[in-house]
Amino acid sequence: MRVIHHFIQRVPPALGGSESYFDRLGRFLALHGDSVHVWSSTAVDLSEMWQSRYSGNDEDEKGKRKKEKGKREEEKWESGSSFTVHRYRPLTFPGRRYLLKAASLIPVRRWQCLTRPSNPICPAMWRDAGRYDGPIDAVHASAFPYTFPIICGYRLARRRGVPFLLTPFLHLGDPNEPCDRVRRQYTAPPLRWLLHQADRIFVQTPSEFRAVVALGVPEQRVILQGLGVDASECTHGNRERARQEWGIRPDEPVIGHLANLSEEKGSCDLLRAWGGRGRIVLAGPAMPNFTRFGHRFPDWDQVTRLGTLTESQKRDFFAGIDVFVLPSRTDSFGLVLLEAWANAKPVIAYRAGGPADLIRDGIDGLLAPCGDHGSLRAACERLVRDAQLRKRLGVAGRERTHVEFQWDQKLTIVREQIPDCDGRYPASRHA
Repeated sequence: MRVIHHFIQRVPPALGGSESYFDRLGRFLALHGDSVHVWSSTAVDLSEMWQSRYSGNDEDEKGKRKKEKGKREEEKWESGSSFTVHRYRPLTFPGRRYLLKAASLIPVRRWQCLTRPSNPICPAMWRDAGRYDGPIDAVHASAFPYTFPIICGYRLARRRGVPFLLTPFLHLGDPNEPCDRVRRQYTAPPLRWLLHQADRIFVQTPSEFRAVVALGVPEQRVILQGLGVDASECTHGNRERARQEWGIRPDEPVIGHLANLSEEKGSCDLLRAWGGRGRIVLAGPAMPNFTRFGHRFPDWDQVTRLGTLTESQKRDFFAGIDVFVLPSRTDSFGLVLLEAWANAKPVIAYRAGGPADLIRDGIDGLLAPCGDHGSLRAACERLVRDAQLRKRLGVAGRERTHVEFQWDQKLTIVREQIPDCDGRYPASRHA
């Protein structure tokens, strides 16, 4: 039995691709005889990684904070027979963003990994990574740009002389834009430094593989993996029930979008492109920039907004829609595209990041140039009008999920690539 330590910014019930993937991977490894220890923050909402859950000063909110603190402390340890989660509370204080921004300007890569403002800064995690003396065979960390948990994992791995594995989930943005802001953020100097420290790097698409190698990482350290889908988790929803709840006719074509609703995920671009021309259903938690956009959107009252979905509601969502659209600039792969395909739904995405590699344009989906609202609108209109094309693309996608995107195949790649600790990784006293 190997003992593997996972480091990640959040764990379920937090919603997110890297969070759900690492939870699935950890439980898969435990099922196959490994012991997995997960180090993470107590954050559930993204904002909890850098600000208090309650920000007011009145006595009621102080009481809520005290109650919430006790609740979160109870959640610190979740133990199974071979799967354990350790939760650490992020540090919050007035002026946090500005102080960390200034501190992160010091050009010392480790220090920059610890002080990036978007991080869940968990001092106790850093402390324990420097003290832990229990069993350990490898450390596996994720995901960019949240470098604090990753650097804690790196500290533990080097201090104990075990392999340091990394799944960065690089977001590469628009390939036709040389100075793409998303790509600059995900390949900033401290993140590039972390890539070079890893003994194995797991990437999800050929584009991510090429990007990591282009940053100077030897090819033999980079493993092309890809992700999978479990159809039983997202199919067999009730189309009639969903449409009745949405107030939509049975024969009316519906465009669906499921994500952390935001500018980065293309939620705003979808509304800009589609306007009030047809029925659109949005699902997922709303990020602040999307909420601000919604206040200005003239056809806001025509948009059906579902919020965060339960498992049953997600099945109904995919059953109820006709076209799934993800015009995202920040997806290293796009797991929701696989879920749409599992339901035989055609997909539309920007030609950016992971979806550009995943979707075969005109065969199992449609791609639009990144940021081109006219092309995005034309793709939506094409599928809304053409039921036969919708069926052909959706069925082609579903067939791929049966062959190319099975979780057992993808997770086995990771398990087989975890190196043995055979003396090639000498411990460092300075980690």
